[in-house]
Amino acid sequence: MFGNKFNFLLKKFSYNHSHNLVNKFQNPSSQFTHYPSFLPSTFLPSTSIHGILNRTYASATKRSLAVSLSKPARKTEPVELTQGRFKTYTPRTPGLRWLKRPVNDHLWKGKPIRKLTIPKKKNAGRNHHGCITVRHQGGGHKRRIRLIDFFRWDPSPHEVIRIEYDPNRSAHLALLQNTIDKKYSYIIAPYNLQPGTIVRSFRQSPQSTSENDQTSQDSDITKVIPIEKGNCMPLKLIPVGTTINCIGLKPDGPATLCRSAGVSAQLVRTGEKGYAQVKLKSGEVRLIHVDCCATIGNVSNPDHQHATLGKAGRSRWLGVRPTVRGVAMNAVDHPHGGGRGKSKGNRHPVSPWGVLAKGGKTRKKSNKMVVKPRPRR
Repeated sequence: MFGNKFNFLLKKFSYNHSHNLVNKFQNPSSQFTHYPSFLPSTFLPSTSIHGILNRTYASATKRSLAVSLSKPARKTEPVELTQGRFKTYTPRTPGLRWLKRPVNDHLWKGKPIRKLTIPKKKNAGRNHHGCITVRHQGGGHKRRIRLIDFFRWDPSPHEVIRIEYDPNRSAHLALLQNTIDKKYSYIIAPYNLQPGTIVRSFRQSPQSTSENDQTSQDSDITKVIPIEKGNCMPLKLIPVGTTINCIGLKPDGPATLCRSAGVSAQLVRTGEKGYAQVKLKSGEVRLIHVDCCATIGNVSNPDHQHATLGKAGRSRWLGVRPTVRGVAMNAVDHPHGGGRGKSKGNRHPVSPWGVLAKGGKTRKKSNKMVVKPRPRR
């Protein structure tokens, strides 16, 4: 008797619950009545014509390189940098025995400006079908991509507020504030760039306000441009022999070359028209148009290459791909796989797709912009 009564109540509850769900889908406006009035509209789900719930995703603008804040960003004091300083640890654990990190006491300890960042979406090397298309991806810490001004079109003077860490690159970033409209932007910080320094961009000359002057721009011969670290200018205005970084490959394009930690290039030859010769860090001499941009100085964090992680787990936290040796694979997985024992059959080291991996020539066409190639083994 008790069992029959329980079954009757269970059927009644399931009928009422399903009836309410049908009413909600037939009358979509009724399903939002139970939300409190103080919740913003971004927290409320949106409905389609058929009453099915749809998800809304926030999109970020990639070209918003300069933003204005209600509160001014906190500044940091200049710190004297000494190259070659590293921090070691007492080997209390095996992971600390070989850990060696460069000392960066001048970096900002807080978080970056939220408006100058966008979320970095990770797909773990999988496409829209869920199949792995890029191997050895996945893991790592959650990051936000810093929006960096690689164009530097604004000719107004900018003040360096602080030097910040960027988890997405080996170099450090410099937070700049426009002294006129008080907007903030990020650039790759040159080495030993101190907070409080004024940097400018000379990619486009400001138009003359004099009525007697008929030309909109000054002559390149009479220009006096300070060759100081952090200033951006075309190659035709930079003296020969100057150390430069963040070099563009197109006259109206962004900086492309020499953007990693400690990297720099040297201007070998330049002129008013045509192409300039730039010697890169690898020893390659390359032709670049004289109207392309470049920043004075070396890139910051030169001790990045001498740091050691101490254990393999830290590379997994950073999202670095591990090295995979094909000798331990099967013949269907790698050209070096298969066979008895770990032998690659007197074959030169190649990638899983048969491309030479150590010193072999893989270019089918020569680059016409390369005057002198880098020295090879």
